[in-house]
Amino acid sequence: MKITNLKSKKNSTFKNAVRFLGILMLVFSVTLLTSCSRDDDPADNDFFAGTYNGSISYNDGTTSISKDNGSVFVTKIASGTKYNFRFSDGIPDLNGVEFEKTGDNTLVMVGSTATSYIRIDNKDLKILYSKDGKTWTANAVR
Repeated sequence: MKITNLKSKKNSTFKNAVRFLGILMLVFSVTLLTSCSRDDDPADNDFFAGTYNGSISYNDGTTSISKDNGSVFVTKIASGTKYNFRFSDGIPDLNGVEFEKTGDNTLVMVGSTATSYIRIDNKDLKILYSKDGKTWTANAVR
């Protein structure tokens, strides 16, 4: 009888530990998901990752890609002022683009001109970027 009670007690302890770990994982997941909301401001976060959806295009003189329903995944890299842009639909990425904060919630590419700029805020992404005969565009929201 003592062996049966010991096994039952071990099973009960194991089940309680698994239940506790499950609850702990649920709380962690909910916290993580709520901290990465659409209201995150790329200008004010040390870490930023967000997907913007809308029209995108690319042209390098031989290849031309244009999509009305494309996406751009934007990430802030470790430097704190540089961002990467991963385009959908086979459009090459833009990496290591440096930004400066303008106003309260907007980032503008360093060296922006009337014909070459990238502008990011918490809701909109606007790109008209030319380099080495290649041109990327985006007019997207998140």
